[in-house]
Amino acid sequence: MNKLKTVFVDRDGVINQERSDYVKSISELEIYPNVAKNIKLLKDAGFLVVVITNQSAVNRGIITHEMINQIHNSIQDHLKKHGTFLDGFYYCPHTPNENCNCRKPKSGLLQQAILELNIDLNSSWMIGDSDSDIEAANSIGCKAIKINDNFSLDNAVEKILN
Repeated sequence: MNKLKTVFVDRDGVINQERSDYVKSISELEIYPNVAKNIKLLKDAGFLVVVITNQSAVNRGIITHEMINQIHNSIQDHLKKHGTFLDGFYYCPHTPNENCNCRKPKSGLLQQAILELNIDLNSSWMIGDSDSDIEAANSIGCKAIKINDNFSLDNAVEKILN
């Protein structure tokens, strides 16, 4: 079976508006308007698109695994209305002081996705909005793009596709 090229994306700050008090429910989920278009462009070019996200609100007792899944299902429902979808959601529920191997900047979630989805790391990318996203990708040799006010998701997808 051929290994698959993939774009890993962070969730909060890339797919949806980040909140200082965490996205705790579907009603607090604000998906950026250009997300579906960009995911569709990547999928049409043959990439898997997989979310890799830290969600310490779970182990802080602020939200449950079920609530995280509801939020992720809502993102999928939004994308399906626009003719696209995400190939997977991987999240770390741990707080920084739990010292797990899955919380970015560690690469455990990326490594898990690579194994489970038969991903070709050499032709894959990470798009994130924080240094921990970039560090996680770089630690396993994955190309990474940091988005910010001066370099948007549109810019990142254009760079990957060209």
